[in-house]
Amino acid sequence: MSPSLPSERIAEAMARVMIEGFDRHYRIFRETSSRAKELFEAGDWPKLLEAVRERVEFYDQRVEETVERLRREFDVAHLDDATWQQVKLYYIGHLLEHKQPELAETFFNSVTTKILHRSYFNNQYIFARPAISTEYIESFPPVYTSYYPKEEGLRRTIRRILEDFDWQRPFEDLDRDVLYILRTVKRHLGGRWPAPEVNAQIQVLYSAFYRNKTAYVIGKAINGHQEYPFAVAVRHGDSGMLVVDALLLEAWRISVLFSLSRAYFLVDMEVPSGYVNFLRSILPNKPRSELYTMLGLGKQGKTMFFRDLIAHLRHSNDHFIIAPGIKGMVMLVFTLPSFPYVFKIIKDVFGSSKNIDRETVRQKYLMVKRVDRVGRMADTLEFSQVALPLARFSPELLEELRAVAASSFEIEGDQIVIKHLYIERRMTPLNLYLENADDETLEHAVREYGNAIREMAIANIFPGDMLWKNFGVTRYGRVVFYDYDEIEYMTDVNFRAIPPAPYPEMEFSGEAWYSAGPLDVFPEEFATFLLGDPRIRKAFLKYHRDLLTPQFWQEVQRRIRAGMVEDFFPYGEELRFCRLYPPKRRKPSLPQTGGEMP
Repeated sequence: MSPSLPSERIAEAMARVMIEGFDRHYRIFRETSSRAKELFEAGDWPKLLEAVRERVEFYDQRVEETVERLRREFDVAHLDDATWQQVKLYYIGHLLEHKQPELAETFFNSVTTKILHRSYFNNQYIFARPAISTEYIESFPPVYTSYYPKEEGLRRTIRRILEDFDWQRPFEDLDRDVLYILRTVKRHLGGRWPAPEVNAQIQVLYSAFYRNKTAYVIGKAINGHQEYPFAVAVRHGDSGMLVVDALLLEAWRISVLFSLSRAYFLVDMEVPSGYVNFLRSILPNKPRSELYTMLGLGKQGKTMFFRDLIAHLRHSNDHFIIAPGIKGMVMLVFTLPSFPYVFKIIKDVFGSSKNIDRETVRQKYLMVKRVDRVGRMADTLEFSQVALPLARFSPELLEELRAVAASSFEIEGDQIVIKHLYIERRMTPLNLYLENADDETLEHAVREYGNAIREMAIANIFPGDMLWKNFGVTRYGRVVFYDYDEIEYMTDVNFRAIPPAPYPEMEFSGEAWYSAGPLDVFPEEFATFLLGDPRIRKAFLKYHRDLLTPQFWQEVQRRIRAGMVEDFFPYGEELRFCRLYPPKRRKPSLPQTGGEMP
C-alpha cells in the first residue's frame, strides 16, 4: 500500500488484514475439531490422532501468513507510533460483536510481536490485558442445552441427552446404559434420590469432547442450591456399537480428564469462552489457562498463564530459586516456591554424555505436543523473550544463569529477559519421593514408574533417559515423565538382546564385547543403572520384569507398525461399567418410575 496514504487508512487496512488472518485460522480450527465426530463414529483412530497433531501447527502457520501479508502490502518497518495505536483501535472495532474476541486479541499480539521491537510490548500497542469482555456472548448452536427431568422423568431425560448428540452409530443397549447411569448416580448420592426442587435441571455442553477412542459428554445437574458435575464416557463396545463406558461424578476425577499430561480434546465451539466458563463452574480450581490449552487453544492458554504469572508476582514477594533435585545436564530448572510451576532454560553447554544440540532439544519438546501423552508426559508452555523482575531472582540462581546459560538471557534495567523458556507443572522428583517413602508407598511409586514407561512405549514414545530423577509424582500419586531431550519414537529405535560373550572372561572385563549404533538399545542393561537399591529392585521385578527384555519392546513395535491404537483410560478400571456391572444371563429391567427422581 502506498506510503502516501493517510495513516488512518493504513491502520484500518492493516487491522482488516489481521482479523481476516485470525478468522481464517479459527475457521480451519473448527473444521478440524468438528470432523472428530465423524472420525469417532467411523472408528478411524489413526486419523483422529492425526487431526490432533495437525492442529498443533495451525496457529503458527496463520500467524506467519498474516505477518508476510502485512510486510508485503504495508511498509510496516517505518510506521510511526500513532499508526500502530490506530491499528489496535480499529482492530478492537472488529471485535465488538466477535464470537472469539479473546482469541483474536491473542492472535493480534502474536502478529505484532513478530514485527515490533520488544520495547513496544505494552498495552498501547498490544493487548497486555483484555479489551473485550467474553461474558454473555451469544452462540449458535448454544454453549449448553438444558433438560428438565421433572417434565419427562429422569430416565427419559438421560436417554434423550445421549440421543441428542446424534451419533449415527447405534448404541448397543441404551436402556441398559441408562440403568447403569441411574444406579451409579444413586449410589453416589448415598442410596436415595433428593427431592426435586423447582429449578431441577441438567445442563450439558452442546459438543462432545473427543480424544483417543472416547467421546465425553460433560455437564452438571442442578437441584436447588446443589450442583453435581458429571462426565459420561462413550466408546465403541466389543459389538462395534456404542456403549457408555463410565460415569465420572467427582470434580477431581473430571479434572483429571483435563490434565496437561494428556492429549488435547477435539471440541467444536463457536464461543470457546462459553465452554471455559461452563467448565470452570464445575472445576473451579482448574486455571482457565489449562482449560483453554486442553481445548486445543494452546496460544490462548499461554496468554492467560502469563497474565496469571504477572498478577501473582505483583501479590507475592518470594524469589525464583534453583529447583530442588539433581541438576540436569541439558536444562537449568528454577521455580518460584509460591507458584506451582517450574521454569526450564536450555543450557549453553551440555554434559559430555549428551550428543545433541539446542535445536534438537527444541524439536524433542515440540514432538511431545504432537503425540498422545496418555497421562504420562507433562505438557510444556514454550515462551520467547520473557521479561521478569530482576529483583525476584535469588543470587544463587543469577550466578547459575551466568555460569551455564549466559547466552539465554539479557538484563535490561530492572528486568531479566529470557530468550527461550519452557514452563511445566511442578511435581515432586521421583528420586526424592522414593528417598522418603515407606515400603508400601515405594512399591506403589515403582509400579507407577514402570506403568508410565510401558504406556509411553505403547503410545510410540521411548523415553531414552529413564533415570528416576526424570520422572515426577503428581498430587494424585501418578508418575509422569518430564525430561524430553532423549526421547525417540519407538519405531525408530532398535531393541536388541545382548549377544553372548566370545569367551566367559569378557563378561567380567568391564568393557562391552558388542558394538552399538546410536539408536540401539539393550533392555537388559536397564537394571544396571535403575535397580541398585534392593527395595526398588524387588518392587520393579515384581511388576515390570518384562521391561528388561527386548521381547516386550519388539512386540510393542510390532503392534504400532501394524496400526493398532491401544486403549488408555483417564479413569480407574474399577469405574468402567463392564467391571461395575458384569453381564448377567437375564437382561436387567429398568427400575420403576417411583424409585427415581421424577
